[in-house]
Order: sequence, then C-alpha cells, then structure tokens
Amino acid sequence: MSVSSFASLGVPASLVSALNARGITEPTPIQAATLPDSLAGRDVLGRGRTGSGKTFAFALPLIARLAASGTPRQSRKPRALILAPTRELAGQIAESVEPLARTNGLRIMTVFGGVGKQPQIKALTAGVDVLIACPGRLEDLMSTGHAKLDAVEITILDEADHMADLGFLPGVKRIMDRTPKVGQRMLFSATLDGGIDTLVKRYLTNPVSHSADSAQSPVASMEHHVLHIDHSDRLDVLTDLVSAPGRSLVFTRTKHGAKKLARQLNARGVPSVELHGNLAQNARTRNLDAFHSGAAPTLVATDIAARGIHVDDVGLVIHADPPVEHKAYLHRSGRTARAGASGRVITLMTSDQARDVRSLTKAAGVHPTTTRVAVGHPLLSEIAPRPAGGVTLTPPPAVEAPARGGGGGGQRQQRGRQAPAGRRQGSGNSGGHGGGRRSSPRGGQGQGGQARRSSSSAGSSHR
Repeated sequence: MSVSSFASLGVPASLVSALNARGITEPTPIQAATLPDSLAGRDVLGRGRTGSGKTFAFALPLIARLAASGTPRQSRKPRALILAPTRELAGQIAESVEPLARTNGLRIMTVFGGVGKQPQIKALTAGVDVLIACPGRLEDLMSTGHAKLDAVEITILDEADHMADLGFLPGVKRIMDRTPKVGQRMLFSATLDGGIDTLVKRYLTNPVSHSADSAQSPVASMEHHVLHIDHSDRLDVLTDLVSAPGRSLVFTRTKHGAKKLARQLNARGVPSVELHGNLAQNARTRNLDAFHSGAAPTLVATDIAARGIHVDDVGLVIHADPPVEHKAYLHRSGRTARAGASGRVITLMTSDQARDVRSLTKAAGVHPTTTRVAVGHPLLSEIAPRPAGGVTLTPPPAVEAPARGGGGGGQRQQRGRQAPAGRRQGSGNSGGHGGGRRSSPRGGQGQGGQARRSSSSAGSSHR
C-alpha cells in the first residue's frame, strides 16, 4: 500500500504537525496498514519487526481518539493504558507519545518498579490521561486502590510476545480483566506466537489483523557474521571489534557476565556501560544516557535491554554469548540497521557452541558468513573499520595498592586495581561498573512516575 502522508490516512492535523516537527512525514508500512482501522476505533492486531514503527502505529490513534472523546481526566482513573514488558521500553514509548499528547493538552505518566511509589501515587491521584506501565508495579498500585482501570477507554499491549517470554501473561490477564469490555483494544508485537493467541481470543473483539514488514526492515539490510574463535581469544577479539568508531551493543547471557565484560572493556580503554536487571533505576538511566549521548559508545547488556533500546545509529550488535533461542537473536539484532541504516550483527562462537549456533541462525532465517578468526585477522578490521592511522587504546596502568588484611598480592592484587582505574576513565557512577564519560540524567521517564506536561522534552526516533 502506497500512502503519501499521515493526513491521507485520517490523522488529525495537530498530530501531523507534531510528527513533522520531528522530521516524520511518511508512514511506515505497519502504520499505513493499521491507522485507518485503529483511528476508526476497531480492535487491531498488528505485527511488525523491531524498528518498523509500531509505537506511532498505536500512539497516533490513541491520542486522536482521546482528544475526540473529550472525557475529563479523573483522580486515579487513567483514560488509556499501555502495557510494556520493561522499564526501558516504557520510557521509550513515553518519549514518543508525549509530544503527541502535548498538542492536545493530555497528561501522560509511566509506572514501573525499581523506583519509589510515592511520586507515582501522587501523579495518579492528580489524574492522568495515558498510563504507560509495566505489569508488576501496576498490579501493586491497583491492589492499594491507587490505580483503577474502570475508566479506561483504550488499552494497548506492546511487545506482547516478550511479555509472554518473561512470564507476565498471568498478570496481564488480571489487568485486562479490570478494563471495560467495551473499550478499544490493540495488540502490537514482533511475533504473534505462543500465548499471544490466548490474549487475542479473550480480549480482542473481531480484531483486524495486519502484518507488515517495514521497507526499512532491519533483516534485509543487516550483514550477519559468525566468528569462530577459541575461548581464550574472546575478550581480545571483542575488544578489537568495539574499539572501532561508532556505537556497539554487546549482549551477554547473564547479569554477572554483562557486569564483568563492561569492567574488562573499560580496563582496556574502551568506554563502556552496562545494562541489566541488577542495576538501580538511576544507574540504568545514567548508563543509557551515556550510550545515547556517545559518551560511552559501547553498551553491554542482557536480553532485558533488547526490547527497550531505540538508538538509530547502532552500527554493530555483538552476541558475545549466543542467545538460547532464535527470537532472542532477532530481537537483539533488531537494535542495528534502524531507520534505514545498514548494520552488522556478529555472533562469537566457540567450537562447543557450533551446533547450537547453526540451529539458531537457521531458525532465525538468516544466512551468516562463518569465519574462523583470531586476533589480527583481517576480517575484524573489515567488519569494524578503523579510520586512517588506526585507533589507539590506552589501558589504565596497573596501580599497586596496599595489601588488605595482610593477604593477597601479585597478580590477584593487580587485577583488583584494574576495575577502579577503568571507572576513572569512564563514569564511576554507573551502578558499580561501566564507563563512558559522566552524563547528566535526562529528566522524564527515568523518574518512573512523573506526570508529563508540555514542558517535558521528547525523543526523536521514529518508532
């Protein structure tokens, strides 16, 4: 379907102007497919790849219909509900929705765990139009009577498949059961398998289904490589790749692995920050800010970040630990080749992982180039090109420290000094490890419960 503008799809002029102010003038395929039905108030089931523009596909009809209904906001009773699986995704949704809400005098807020409840309770009591929430914290607020869903006109489930993967579906069902059956409901996801069919049958009424791959679909423009390495070369090869200019996103399987790897990269002179479930919210926000700003061009993350990071110029995604299943591979890889850019996806594979990685890539529908490499292999500089003259890494010097409690020394003592030195080069305030130069937290969704009005700032990516 070829559509020249949002206006021709029925998007109100005020929202078209808000999009134009952000440089967004043409709808993506998923937006063009769903907007006529969603603006008309129908229940919608939409599938689109990561980066296809699903957020605006539901944000535009959400704001348009709330503005048209004119129902006044009430204390503790949001008029619309958006459920998201992670704090990061909730914050990114808020960045997209906020400028649209501002044009119509609507108030939005986010609620999620990891931050204090009182600011959230205060904002809900004051009244909000759009509530963007993670299921766990919302259920807490509902149980105390601080959030009531009987006035919800529109309910949206975003990344429903990821909520299923995380085991959130029982909570999602309890929440959905508290919303009016007569309201409009929309479900958007990258995949529509698993428990999603149960949600569709139970909560959507005669839904209109749309599946559209973006013309800027990441898979088509990604370059996939599997680097067969010896385990002893893992850190050296990884350092070689991420030391090239540009943003890199490195995935590990465990929280401890992300924390350790960020520390090791900082110690080798690569400004890096970490993102995983053990970080406090202020540390997560600070580290994401450092990555967004470029102060720390390498982010080391667990899968929790795969659905919540929206940065258009991530040039390299590296699976330092291959994911367990193919959906995780696709969602991780979807962090690159966004907004029409090209991108490379690298999987580091040891010999004992070869069989699993072959099965993984086959299930994901990708055909990577597999190469046996070691440090200094020419393919590494092909994948991650250096500028003329190369890149100079300056690992922090090992500093001898006074022995603690009379014990330890030699090699063990030297290793104990590397992480603090790496943090001095980097952030020092990133939740224990991770670097990048210091970056001031952005106001807004990092506070986890602040109602947003027209004075708030908005993000710029077309999601």
